[in-house]
Amino acid sequence: MTAAHHGRHDGDGDVRPPGHGGAGAGARPTPDAPVPDTPEGGHAPVPDAPEVDATGGVRASSPGPPPQALPAVAHSWRRIGRALAPRPTRAQLTVALLSGLLGFALVVQVQQNRSEGLASLRQDELVRILDEVTQRSEELEDEAASLRAQRAELVTGTDTERAAREAARARAEVQGILAGRLPATGPGVLVNIGDPDGSVPASTLYNVLEELRNAGAEAVQLNDLRLTASSYVVEGPDGVVVDGTEARAPYRWRAIGDPDTIIPALDMPGGAMAQVRNAGGTADLRAAETVAVDATRDVSEPRFATPAPDAEDG
Repeated sequence: MTAAHHGRHDGDGDVRPPGHGGAGAGARPTPDAPVPDTPEGGHAPVPDAPEVDATGGVRASSPGPPPQALPAVAHSWRRIGRALAPRPTRAQLTVALLSGLLGFALVVQVQQNRSEGLASLRQDELVRILDEVTQRSEELEDEAASLRAQRAELVTGTDTERAAREAARARAEVQGILAGRLPATGPGVLVNIGDPDGSVPASTLYNVLEELRNAGAEAVQLNDLRLTASSYVVEGPDGVVVDGTEARAPYRWRAIGDPDTIIPALDMPGGAMAQVRNAGGTADLRAAETVAVDATRDVSEPRFATPAPDAEDG
């Protein structure tokens, strides 16, 4: 046999037998090579066989992660998960419990108020509401009767034009009184409120005005100022300001309406007069057969609103 069958040539032409140097596929350790120590009762670990490429050379294997690194990574992720997990404290649990109880109480209170309605009001509040409803009902019935009579007169009357003019005049007088353009007289109440220390706030005086309106007062005057539906009472730099004009004590109110309804509404427990006294003021309330509301106010012309055209005019 020739040397080509027992070995391979190197770069300079020498023939080397297999197993003596080189990194061929059939390379084995020589008998004289050192043997690694083995643990007692075990066997020496066998190294993985190297990969051989197509030319017969040994391919270097890529080093992988050491086996002991995998448990360390998993342990680190477990620590991160435990750190991010919520840990409620006793204080947090207490706050959550109190919040739940508060929400439940609010829901129960709302449901109870809806179901009770007027049953939860005091006796004086019920009397006040009943008086207001009764008075309003009577006013609406009188107005409905008057309108029916006017309609009948306009339809069946011999002089429809005269009746129409009278109805229009009466309506204009009513609207003029309500708007404050015309003076008015009639039965009503007189209210004098003293404020020696200047301790009665504007909000208390506004409550007096609201109580008069709710009790059915048709015309109200405070000192020399005519009050209407658009009137306001606020605190100014030097005292109380009513509709842009400074008002000073004593505050003299004149209101036209039913005294039997207005007086109980103002003098009820917790009402407007009680608020005045609690604020440090004095209150004098009495009925009068004739109350003159002679103060008037100019109604400004509308800047943008104009009467709508009749349907016949297109």
